[in-house]
Amino acid sequence: MTTTLDTNQLSDRWAGIPRPKNPNEWLYRAQEVADILAVDAVERDRANETPRAEVELLKSSGLVTLLGPVEHGGGGQNWETVYKVIRIIARADGSIGQLLGYHYLWAWAARLVATDAQIAAVEELYTRDNLFFGGAVNPRDSDLTIQEVDGQLIFNGRKSFSTGGQVADLTVIEGVLDGTETHVFAIVPTDQPGIIFGQDWDNLGQRLTESGSVEIKDVRVNWSDAAGFVDGEFQPLVYNTLNVPAIQLVFANFYLGIAEGALTTAAAYTRSTTRAWPYGGDNKERATDEWYVAEGYGRLQSKLWADAALIDQAGRDISAVLHDDRENLTPEVRGEIAVRIAAAKARIIDDGLETATKIFELTGARASANAVGLDIFWRNLRTHSLHDPLPYKYREVGRHTLLGEIPEPTWYT
Repeated sequence: MTTTLDTNQLSDRWAGIPRPKNPNEWLYRAQEVADILAVDAVERDRANETPRAEVELLKSSGLVTLLGPVEHGGGGQNWETVYKVIRIIARADGSIGQLLGYHYLWAWAARLVATDAQIAAVEELYTRDNLFFGGAVNPRDSDLTIQEVDGQLIFNGRKSFSTGGQVADLTVIEGVLDGTETHVFAIVPTDQPGIIFGQDWDNLGQRLTESGSVEIKDVRVNWSDAAGFVDGEFQPLVYNTLNVPAIQLVFANFYLGIAEGALTTAAAYTRSTTRAWPYGGDNKERATDEWYVAEGYGRLQSKLWADAALIDQAGRDISAVLHDDRENLTPEVRGEIAVRIAAAKARIIDDGLETATKIFELTGARASANAVGLDIFWRNLRTHSLHDPLPYKYREVGRHTLLGEIPEPTWYT
C-alpha cells in the first residue's frame, strides 16, 4: 500500500515563508501540518510503514525545534505552547502526536538532568541540525548495564519498547553503573552499529510510533557526556524529577487530541452520511435533527471541553516551573503539579475512551466500515492508555484529597 505523503513535495512547503514568531503563529503552523497528516492518516496506519516522511514533515515545518534556542534557529517557545501543538497534531494522527511529544520530552532531557555546559551543547546540536529524538528508557525492563573502561561508559542491554526507533537521529539511553546504584543518562547518535532495532512494533494502535524493541551493544559514552555528572558525581535536584509529570502531561494532551479528532470526524460523518431512524414514532428527516444524536454529541463535547480546561491549567502550571530556575522547585510544588496531571490524565482516558466508543452509536452501523476508519481513534487511545495503570492515578489524587499526600517521585509518578 502506498501513501500520499511525499517527502520531496513537502520539504519546501514552508520555504521562503517567515518563521512563526509567537504562540498563535506556531499553533497555526501545527494546524497546517495536521491538515496534511489528516488526509491519509487511516491509510498510513493500515500500511504500518516506518514514518520517515511524517518526521520529515515535522522537521520541515519547524515544529521539531519549537523548544530550541532562538539563537540557533529554534522557536524559543515554552511548554504551554508545546502541549497544545502535540494536541493539534494528535487530532489528525495520534501516532505522530505521540512521536512529537516524546521528542520534546527527550529534547528537554538535558535541561532536566545535565550540566549547564551539556545543556548548551545538546540544544545547539539538535536545534542547528534539526535533529529528532527517540528514547530507549523503559523502566519496566531490566536496566541497561554500564561498565567503565578507560574513562568511557559502555552500555549493554535490551529494551522491549523504544519510541522513535529508526526515525530518531538521537537516542536517549539510561543504565546503571555496574556494582553501584548509580543511574546514568546519555544522548547518543542513533545511527551506529551498537543500536539494533527489533522492527517488531505491530500493535493494535499507535502503529506509526516506532515503539518496538531495541538492543544496545557496547554503546560507548565519554564520562563528559554522562548527563549531570561532574568528576563522576551527580548532584540531584527536585527539578530532575519533572521528567515523569512532564511526559504524563504529554500523554494527556495527545489522548485529548485523539478524542477531539474522533468527535470531529464522527460529527462530519453524521452531517454527511448518517440516516435518521424511521421507526421511532418521532421521525426526523435528518440524523442531525434526532434528539438523541444531538444529546449524545453534547455530552461528549462537554466532557472534552472540561478535560481541555483541566489539561490546559496543568500545562500552564508545569510550564512555569520547567522554565524557572532549576534550583527553585520544591518537593511540595512538584507534588501538587503531579497530582493535577494525574487527575487530568485519568479524566481524559475515561472520557476519551467513552468518546471513541460512543461515536459509533451516533454515526450508525455503516460507520463501522473499515473504509471510514473511525476505529483508529479507539485503537490509538486504548493502546497507549495502557502505559501505566489508571487506578494508580486515581489513587494518587485520592490520597492527596484524603491525607494531603503528594506522590513520591518514581519512574511513573
